[in-house]
Amino acid sequence: MIHREGYTILVSTLVVLAILVYVVFKLSDMNWLRYLTLTAAIVVFGLFLQFFRNPTRTTVLNDKHVIAPADGKVVVIEEVEEPEYFEGKRIQLSIFMSPFNVHVNRNPISGVISYFKYHPGEYLVAWHPKSSTLNERTTTVIKNEAGQEILFRQIAGAVARRIRWYINEGDAVKQGEEMGFIKFGSRVDVFLPLGTKINVAIDQKTRGGETVLAELD
Repeated sequence: MIHREGYTILVSTLVVLAILVYVVFKLSDMNWLRYLTLTAAIVVFGLFLQFFRNPTRTTVLNDKHVIAPADGKVVVIEEVEEPEYFEGKRIQLSIFMSPFNVHVNRNPISGVISYFKYHPGEYLVAWHPKSSTLNERTTTVIKNEAGQEILFRQIAGAVARRIRWYINEGDAVKQGEEMGFIKFGSRVDVFLPLGTKINVAIDQKTRGGETVLAELD
């Protein structure tokens, strides 16, 4: 399945590549150039298709679980000061999304959006230590029925400059459902209460909507 965020880009790319192939076949009688152009066009379009794939995911709902909001690799697990909303210490867990990962972002818990804010910013590489506070990003806080709050950020990177979100402050959301999309990969940070049991390790691969990152106390 192809995500709706890719429709316009895929159609535009297909048109441009088709024109390129047509021009080469029309103007050149060199078969090697014709077939090289055709092969390159197919490869490029295939890469764009995989960028926007949207596989079905099955989330096992659990009020105590914090589910991975994105596919990728765990690159940070550390205690930090979270200054924007909590103004206190939290466990930061960061997932790096490469251009080859699924780029759909999902709600890590069920509850109500108690805070949402979009921040324009820079486009440092996603693994830069200051990308969480300097880059273009969104900040979302979900409060569950027990009153616990989880904050997570969509963060743009050097290539990923198109953050999309489908939620607003006050919305009721369900664990595992789509909340947004980051085109061409980047990073998602999750901020958890101190004492939360972490179920993943550095360099571990995650599947959005399925991998259990942590268990709430």
